[in-house]
Amino acid sequence: MDSFGKYLHELLDDLADTMRKAPGVGLAAPQLGEAVRVCTIEVEGQLHELVNPRIVRSEGDDRDLEGCLSIPGFVAYVTRREKVWVVAQNRVGKKVKVAGSGLLGRALQHELDHLDGKLYVDYLDSLDDLISVIPGEEDSESPTLTGASLG
Repeated sequence: MDSFGKYLHELLDDLADTMRKAPGVGLAAPQLGEAVRVCTIEVEGQLHELVNPRIVRSEGDDRDLEGCLSIPGFVAYVTRREKVWVVAQNRVGKKVKVAGSGLLGRALQHELDHLDGKLYVDYLDSLDDLISVIPGEEDSESPTLTGASLG
């Protein structure tokens, strides 16, 4: 994306609003039918608006539960990098850097995957690895999801 005007500002506002109403931790433009490299992530009250983001460094591995607003009612254990460093632009085109581990690191990787047309289920060996979190479908092995879904 190389235009930082009204269209982008409205898209970023729509992404943040839709993400919060879901409720979710992140949302990427392709999830709203917009084929641009733009996403929003909000962790611990900090909103990150990322335009043309790319991971420039990563380290370690972390395996944890992950969900997605595009696949409601399910989670799965996914291994991702423990910490990532992302370079992007903000809504006015200024270069920004974000380093994240924990939920922020996972959300950064998850949303950037959306921008590349990839979903967290693509990391699973089988769709049988999905765990239902739909109320009424209790299973003795179903985990309790304590965080919000990623985008």
